Amino acid sequence: MITLQKAGIEDAKTIHAMQVRAFRDLLEKYQDYATNPAAEPVEKILWRMRAEGSCYFFILRDKEAIGAIRIVDRGARCRVSPIYILPEYQGRGYAQQAMLLAEKLYPQAGLWELDTIQEEPKLCHLYEKLGYRRTGQTTQIQPGMTIVYYEKTIINAKG
Repeated sequence: MITLQKAGIEDAKTIHAMQVRAFRDLLEKYQDYATNPAAEPVEKILWRMRAEGSCYFFILRDKEAIGAIRIVDRGARCRVSPIYILPEYQGRGYAQQAMLLAEKLYPQAGLWELDTIQEEPKLCHLYEKLGYRRTGQTTQIQPGMTIVYYEKTIINAKG
């Protein structure tokens, strides 16, 4: 069973270490040291943790941290950036469960936003399976690596 547990400033180093592990393969594949979370210093996580409306949650499987998700709460809209599962737990539906749990934590949000790498079909499939739709906006980071933007409308939001 997957649960979410709010993380605090004291968890920044743990979140950073997990993030580096989770994004290492993508960093090696695309060599994108400017935007890949595996290349970020722990200070970037601390900055995000202190940002208004920003909250990190550990993704727990039976009380074991297997990933994390950050939500930026802007009232009627929320943004997921980033979400990750440690490599040894990927492909088991945990990210999907975590996304659904996160959406329930913010019932006022009628619009959810995120982005991912267009050339990673498994990632695109995950979000599309959850009801996220491409906005039509893309950003080319480098040849062979394009960021694609998604959003999801929640009809019954309590905003």
